[in-house]
Amino acid sequence: MNLIETFQNLVAQVPELVQPLIVALAGAVPFIEGEGAASIGIIGGIHPVIAAIAGITGNFLCVLVLVLLSSGARNAVVTRNQERKARLAAADGASVTVVEAETDSESGRSAARKAKFRRALDRYGVPGVSLLGPLLLPTQFTATMLAATGVSKARVLIWQAVAIIGWTTILSVFVGSVVHAVS
Repeated sequence: MNLIETFQNLVAQVPELVQPLIVALAGAVPFIEGEGAASIGIIGGIHPVIAAIAGITGNFLCVLVLVLLSSGARNAVVTRNQERKARLAAADGASVTVVEAETDSESGRSAARKAKFRRALDRYGVPGVSLLGPLLLPTQFTATMLAATGVSKARVLIWQAVAIIGWTTILSVFVGSVVHAVS
């Protein structure tokens, strides 16, 4: 809560032109995200549409960076693993099939979480995980996990954008109507 109060105070203290930037910055923070940031902005006196756009922008830019980084890391690990297997196969004189890189030394808890995420992904697909994910985890975590499992960057980003825009819009309309009714 202290972080939310900090952003609320910051929005109240800066000039009107800078307020949407503070809201966008809040949108990049996990667990605040676009919908929380838009709410902070609306309660701080920013027009709901501007607050929602700023929150969406901050949240999506953070997700974009994380998806690009985690997808790149996954590609590096898979490529390194493929090259290692090819070298071993060449040394043994046998052919090798390319298999996705998985770490063998996962802790039990980490493996359980990964299995739970994999079951949700298999059951609901990328759209379902992206749209329902914000109920349990920040979009930053969900998007990173999707990219790390090998889902294409474009698919992750499209569905995360839909989820961010949808959840932020719904909450902005609600908070905006409550603030308007109270005023």
